Amino acid sequence: MKSEERVLPLLPLRGLIVYPNMVLHLDVGREKSVKALEQAMVDDNLILLASQCEVHIEDPKPDDIYKMGTIARVRQMLKLPNGTIRVLVEGLYRAKILEYVRQDDFFQARVEQIVIEEKTDLHLEALMRSVLDHFEQYLRLSKKVSPETYSAVSDIDEPGRLADVITSHLPLKIADKQKILETIDIKERLETLLQIMNNEREVLELERKISQRVKKQMEKTQKEYYLREQMKAIQRELGEKEGRIGEVEELRNQLKELDAPDYVKEKVEKEIDRLEKIPTTSAEGGVIRTYVEWLLNLPWRKETVDDLDLKKAEQILDEDHYGLEKAKERVLEYLAVQKMVKRLKGPILCFVGPPGVGKTSLARSIARALGRKFVRVSLGGVRDEAEIRGHRRTYVGALPGRIIQGMRTAGTINPVFLLDEIDKMSMDFRGDPSSALLEVLDPEQNNSFSDHYIEIPYDLSKVMFITTANAMHNIPRPLLDRMEVLYISGYTELEKENIARQYLIPKQREEHGLAEDQLRINADAIRKIIREYTREAGVRNLERTIGTLCRKAARELVSGKKKKTVITARNLSRYLGSERYRYGRAEEEDQIGAATGLAWTETGGDTLNIEVSVLPGKGQLTLTGKLGDVMKESAQAAFSYIRSRAKELDIEPDFHEKHDIHIHVPEGAIPKDGPSAGITMATALVSALTRIPVSREVAMTGEITLRGRVLPIGGLKEKALAAHRAGITHVIIPQENKKDLEDIPKSVRRDLTFSLVRHMDEVLKLALVGKNSDEQNQS
Repeated sequence: MKSEERVLPLLPLRGLIVYPNMVLHLDVGREKSVKALEQAMVDDNLILLASQCEVHIEDPKPDDIYKMGTIARVRQMLKLPNGTIRVLVEGLYRAKILEYVRQDDFFQARVEQIVIEEKTDLHLEALMRSVLDHFEQYLRLSKKVSPETYSAVSDIDEPGRLADVITSHLPLKIADKQKILETIDIKERLETLLQIMNNEREVLELERKISQRVKKQMEKTQKEYYLREQMKAIQRELGEKEGRIGEVEELRNQLKELDAPDYVKEKVEKEIDRLEKIPTTSAEGGVIRTYVEWLLNLPWRKETVDDLDLKKAEQILDEDHYGLEKAKERVLEYLAVQKMVKRLKGPILCFVGPPGVGKTSLARSIARALGRKFVRVSLGGVRDEAEIRGHRRTYVGALPGRIIQGMRTAGTINPVFLLDEIDKMSMDFRGDPSSALLEVLDPEQNNSFSDHYIEIPYDLSKVMFITTANAMHNIPRPLLDRMEVLYISGYTELEKENIARQYLIPKQREEHGLAEDQLRINADAIRKIIREYTREAGVRNLERTIGTLCRKAARELVSGKKKKTVITARNLSRYLGSERYRYGRAEEEDQIGAATGLAWTETGGDTLNIEVSVLPGKGQLTLTGKLGDVMKESAQAAFSYIRSRAKELDIEPDFHEKHDIHIHVPEGAIPKDGPSAGITMATALVSALTRIPVSREVAMTGEITLRGRVLPIGGLKEKALAAHRAGITHVIIPQENKKDLEDIPKSVRRDLTFSLVRHMDEVLKLALVGKNSDEQNQS
């Protein structure tokens, strides 16, 4: 035996001992261990591997580490994705720690390297054979070591190495393995191993005797269980009730834990009894099981506790959405009343507004503010009544309706339930789904909602239903009567700027992996995007355009062209191309035979240009531009009004006999309908016949009668926003719409002049250049 002193970095091992001549992988994660490895790689790739006395110690001290270890050579190092380092080490020599040289960043110790010269004599040969025999017996008793290990071990000639290798394969305690490592003398090491293996073999034999004794001394209950299992096996062989007993037991256990009314439990119990009696070969068994599982998985009484903190709710709603004051106010009112009475039937709110104004996301914010679960069901394209009420169980593949499915998804009886796109439902020979919704959305009836599949009354009275629609006129009247309608109109330019700055830009930056200092979009650039690259009531296209800028900026950063991207109004076209819209669609000069109207569509307000051409002819009236029946009738009414007032308007009384009239509304591919373009058509007609131009600054909306009266219209707020976006400064509206001016944002009212009119004569005085008088009725 030779010894030599040297200083080496030390790597403490947990639950593992490395012997000389062993090659294995280690995963190293502790900071001290990593630094010790790094030091070893800097030196000569040698490191001392010593095991900890206690595995659970995370930061060991010298007293926690065994004094005897193994000097190993580091063969390979590989960094893993989780931060740890996988190391391939080869054990070389035993070594004893004499003293610790360093303990701060990593352990470094002065060690005594022990080199053992292995010589074989007859005594050692006998010990080796005895160890191999005992190892073979151990393998036969234990299933923890593979039999192939014996053939690999039996080829080893060196007695010391044989002891080390066999010890490494045995599932021993760390203390026993350390004992073998610390035994320097080879004879003593083999004898110690023989003693350990004898003890292990005796334990294994004792375990086998105990298991045999337990089998013989099986108690009565165990025998019954054994016989029951045999009976199940026999039934499986006969094809009778295969697995049915286990299914029934599982369902009965779920029934015991079910929190539901007694009539529900009785129904489930009855169906489980039916399931137990039905043969396995019957298809009805699967139907009953599915039905029982639906009843067991539905929430019958479980509900979340409402968070009735008004300040917190208001803060959440303001965090998620800018504006939408009426909708937020309604939610806070509901919370206040709930706090007062403790029990209030769930309100049925209907958010009506153009796409992209935040109807769906507002419903999700309401759920977050209340602390309730959120469920969304889209009704777009639904035309089967069974989608709402469910299928009857007699049909193959029957399922509950979307309402019950949503309740199962929510897991509580008081979620916020969003019925999206309620105006997009239709009907056919399979029924009318909107009629099926009447019971769902009626607070007086939905406490006992009946689904065709469930067949048991289900309480929906605690659900807060919210519906969304783009247009109210598409919702059936009886259904609309059960809901409280909240209009969410389009956003003003100022509101869009705030939404972009506070919500859309931070959101898109985060989604595209950009830091705040890597992309900056100036206020003038945001304004230009709103005016010249998007034209919408909501902010969906605005968000899309901001996403495009984020992608462009990300490409510049990754390619190394720039470290920071700043978007301004000047360089915006370089990223987005040419402007798509001309800001301010008002005419640049007064036009003859052309008037600007205001329309209200499902996508918000818009301007409507109406052109009239007078041609030589025989009094034919031609209407083009894909107009609906109501709009055509408005044109006929305007034409008849002008004929009846031709003398007062300085028009030839027989103009209709000498001229053809052609009324055209541009964008002919888009369907247009509604009565509110009546006064616009009449104005354009008078302008074309009298050759007096219409003021470019004026837009108008109102229905006309044969006597020239101006009737009220709907959607004034949306139309006013459209006029504001288009750069109009003067809007003519019916007198009866005065009450709707309060809904228009102050920033829009400040830039627009509204003139209230009762008769067509007033419209002409205001709209035709040179016809203006001092008797304008303005507000």
